[in-house]
Amino acid sequence: MSTVELILRLLLAFTTLLLLTRLMGRKEISQMTFFNFVSAISVGTIGASLAIDSTLSVRNGIIALLAWSVFTVLLGYLDLKSKPIREVMNGQPIILIKDGKIEKNALKKARLDLDALRVLLRKKNAFAVAEVDMAVFEIDGTVSVLKYQQNRTATKRDTGTPPIRKVYPAPTTLIADGRKIEHNLKELGITEQWLDARLADSGVQDIKNVYYAEVQEDGKLHVDCSE
Repeated sequence: MSTVELILRLLLAFTTLLLLTRLMGRKEISQMTFFNFVSAISVGTIGASLAIDSTLSVRNGIIALLAWSVFTVLLGYLDLKSKPIREVMNGQPIILIKDGKIEKNALKKARLDLDALRVLLRKKNAFAVAEVDMAVFEIDGTVSVLKYQQNRTATKRDTGTPPIRKVYPAPTTLIADGRKIEHNLKELGITEQWLDARLADSGVQDIKNVYYAEVQEDGKLHVDCSE
């Protein structure tokens, strides 16, 4: 393949991809679902082949791009018109936290661990699981968070309530999957006797029954037991 032919192929592939992307709609970029991801990868692969694969004729490359784009648009139309098809292509939102309780099976279904869940919550300004009434893992990979009523809008300054006395710098995980997080206990200066006493106050007899526990800034312990 000559340099001139390569440049012409690159320009043609870029122009065609740009036009087809506009035709397929902005959803390809703004809402990357499973279907959008597969569509984008496929169109990109065909475009790259058109640009640099000398064994693929320009005509066949453009036909492949047009055919895949039409296929994507048709499936997008069916996605809008049919809920069953939409669920098959994109999946369904998954409730990760309900009524303040972490749904263990839902985490497994979403292929998330406790650390990943906390990262997603922090991105929504929920630094403590105890603040969250409900959290939903959306089909585009983001998390929607509904905090408890007292944690939503009004602040301590708004209500004139004195600020909570901080015992610890931030909400910190002490137990995950039935195991104590030793380095967090040591860092905060929390003894195992204190932790065992707080668990007993919550009615927990065996630490293996605790799926998740975190200490709040005011020293209170939030406990979420396994089902």
